Amino acid sequence: MDKALASHADAELILKLYELRTEAVMRQARAWFLAEFWPETAEEFFTVLNEFGTQRNAYLRQVVSYWEMAAAFVLHGAVSADLFLDTNGEPFFYAAKLAHIMPEIHAQRPGYMGKILKLIEMYPVAAGMHEAMKKNIARIREARKSA
Repeated sequence: MDKALASHADAELILKLYELRTEAVMRQARAWFLAEFWPETAEEFFTVLNEFGTQRNAYLRQVVSYWEMAAAFVLHGAVSADLFLDTNGEPFFYAAKLAHIMPEIHAQRPGYMGKILKLIEMYPVAAGMHEAMKKNIARIREARKSA
């Protein structure tokens, strides 16, 4: 990861990202993606992605675009990768949640979640979080099937 210590500006940006995550509609969108959006197939994913004008579509776009923007800050050096990864596991949860269908998503939308996936590729800490979350998600999917 980065060798330099994070700056005061890095900390301010991390706090701003956190503040934006607490905005009411963003909280609703994140709660929906976390608890309600469990696509089993790429078809189920694309149904939501393509149903423009619906709440589900807005929530999906809001969550993914927010975390793509945040990942871009890291990739372009606007915020310390170390600090970002120490304080943000959520984007790797969402990537892990869609990992089983990501090849099919990329067949139609090659750059989808590309910045988040780039962080996973570049930083072993991010890759570790992503792998751990994929295991947790597999357990959650099994529990959902049993319920």
